[in-house]
Amino acid sequence: MSSSDDVAGGCKKTSWPEVVGLTIKEAKEIIIKDKPDADIVVVPVGSAVTEDFRPNRVRIFAGTVAEIPHVG
Repeated sequence: MSSSDDVAGGCKKTSWPEVVGLTIKEAKEIIIKDKPDADIVVVPVGSAVTEDFRPNRVRIFAGTVAEIPHVG
């Protein structure tokens, strides 16, 4: 059983592979449904982050360029 599984024995979900590829808003909605007390932090991919463990913090690493940047 992986760490992301909800099991009847009371283990809580700790990762959400199913949100990869979704929008940040969609990902937040799914994570909050599974973990209502989550403190969700959106972080740009490659950013330095602290290594302290906070059981309610869930980091979403995001950073795909969706359109061609242009002067406008």
